[in-house]
Amino acid sequence: MVDRGTSDLSFPDDWPLHPDPILALNRMGSFDWDLGTGLMHMDAQAREIFDLTGEEYDERPLSLADRVPPADGHRLDGMVSRALKDGSENYGAYFRVRRRDGSLRWTHTQGCIRRDDEGVPRRIIGIVRDATQELSDTEARLETDAQRRRQTSVVQATAAALAHARTVQDVIDVLSDEQGISRFGPASLVVGLVEAGRIRLVADGPQGAYVEGTAITRIDEPYPMGEVVRTMAPRFIESAQDFADSYPILWPHIAHLEITAAAYLPLIAQARPIGAIGLLYTGKTGFTPEERNLLVALCSSIAQSLQRAMLFEQEKDLAQGLQQAMLPRTIPDVPGADIAVRYRAAREGRDVGGDWYDVIQLPGGKVGAVIGDVQGHDTHAASVMGQLRIVLKAYAAEGHNPATVMARASSFLHELDTDRFATCLYAEAELSTGVVQFVRAGHIDPLVRGTDGGCRRLPVDGALPLGLSAEFGRLEYPVTTMELDPGQTLVLCTDGLVEEPGADLDDGLQRLTSLVGSGPADLSELADLLCGADEAASGLDDAALLLLRRRLTDAPQSGGRLQQYVGPGDPEALTEARHMIRAAVRAWGAGEGADEIELVADELITNALMHTEGAAIVTLRVLAGSERRLRIEVEDTSSALPRRREAGESGVSGRGLLLVDRLAEVWGVESRGSGKCVWCEFTIPDR
Repeated sequence: MVDRGTSDLSFPDDWPLHPDPILALNRMGSFDWDLGTGLMHMDAQAREIFDLTGEEYDERPLSLADRVPPADGHRLDGMVSRALKDGSENYGAYFRVRRRDGSLRWTHTQGCIRRDDEGVPRRIIGIVRDATQELSDTEARLETDAQRRRQTSVVQATAAALAHARTVQDVIDVLSDEQGISRFGPASLVVGLVEAGRIRLVADGPQGAYVEGTAITRIDEPYPMGEVVRTMAPRFIESAQDFADSYPILWPHIAHLEITAAAYLPLIAQARPIGAIGLLYTGKTGFTPEERNLLVALCSSIAQSLQRAMLFEQEKDLAQGLQQAMLPRTIPDVPGADIAVRYRAAREGRDVGGDWYDVIQLPGGKVGAVIGDVQGHDTHAASVMGQLRIVLKAYAAEGHNPATVMARASSFLHELDTDRFATCLYAEAELSTGVVQFVRAGHIDPLVRGTDGGCRRLPVDGALPLGLSAEFGRLEYPVTTMELDPGQTLVLCTDGLVEEPGADLDDGLQRLTSLVGSGPADLSELADLLCGADEAASGLDDAALLLLRRRLTDAPQSGGRLQQYVGPGDPEALTEARHMIRAAVRAWGAGEGADEIELVADELITNALMHTEGAAIVTLRVLAGSERRLRIEVEDTSSALPRRREAGESGVSGRGLLLVDRLAEVWGVESRGSGKCVWCEFTIPDR
């Protein structure tokens, strides 16, 4: 307590000031509510807040009912009732007041409950104040915070989407998406990339926005993109007039777009500009500091993504170019066959693959079909693939049988002194007869599609992959022979067409089998379907595909030749030779004489294996002339000539040449170097 009588200070007569003027300065009014009488006194400032005159207010709370919306009144009454009942001393609440002009204004009240000695509420005194500005400021802050959160969310979502973009077009699609940068409000965007001192547009805004002659511009030309690339600083255009004044050459061409503001920002990666982006706005003027900062930050992510995309495309183009250079430039036109080939690069990677295909024209109307896959995905794999393809083609063209071709290719790969191996499938088809000989080196089996559209997997005996078989000294490759009817299609592919991560290879082959069976009849369309469908499914690995369909309209009708090597003590090779003979004589139309031809051929092979110490080479061919003749040759390394002799009643030897002499139309023996060749011929009907 200050003692005015003893103090040297002089005090005004109205000190301390009555609280009413102080409350009025803060747009506050007071009230005093007598709960016993129900009367509530309000001062002039309180009545002003409720927009009531002294005559309109009769000191009864019900007089305020028309000024307070029902919902707010019920909420306020409930809050006061709870405070009176639960022993509270204070309460406070926001509510709305409807002024005489119908407008609503936010108001805040705070009351203090006075109770008697027994705790019964007797009186409430308090204040009411205009809270419109207070809540407006709060709402503005909340809206500003919400706007910042939305912008930050857009930046984060756009950056996350850009992380998955692999190509430049992917980046443009992310930016153009409705959930992308368009949520910042621009009506459209333009993007240009720096290339050899020029800016090339890769996104040119909305329809009708393209300006003739601006697809490629020099950096020093008076355009906004060139300016931000030169200065490496953003350019914010605040109004249409600012645009027109700053870029008089460009503005007349885009004035019809009703652009009211624009932001051009450089795209900088590793301290150098790689391009620029322009955001064009309609109905907006000026940029807040927050908007500028967010756009600059976002452009940093865009620049990094574009640089990755550009490098990805360059490397992928290089990889695909190298891969295509290693594959055959053209596929020969083979009489008697329709052929379609496809190579599909890995969708997710950019490394060079080792998959390849090849088609080899062979003498006598035959064709060789090759599909293979060198281990690895790099330039070394591509290099090995290119060399292996060439030597395999050379071995086949020299006339070696399929098993020899594969064995020599394996030895060549092993001698390259590389740690790579290769899987391969080689098919040699005699198109006039339909006889196909397969050799498989660790590769997946081929498929055969019938003329009725049905498709099945063709089991082919296999051996170790190329390179490994030579390393382990296991160069014996079994030959599987089958007959391909006119209209049937061979499907040769690499595992990239059927493999999926976490899935069984057999399941992938089954899916491919179903797809081939239900696919179109046209060979080219079928090839497109097989590659396209599986690319959508996975495409994690590169893949090669070769389709060969036999037709009879222009196939060579003579000169067919098949050959099989049969080693001593090799029952599998003998079985394969018999299989080849059986398929050939039926395919070449031997008719009723097929069984006799098979019997004679079998006797010649058996004699060669029993009476010599070496191997036998079996050759079947169709001879041209006035009549079709089938010739069987069995070559061995012994110079001793066979002789006919009687076997006797109990003998088991000596009957072979008798059968040959009896069943064959003509037979003979020829010297071949240090060995000999026993041959016989049969007449077979014309087709």
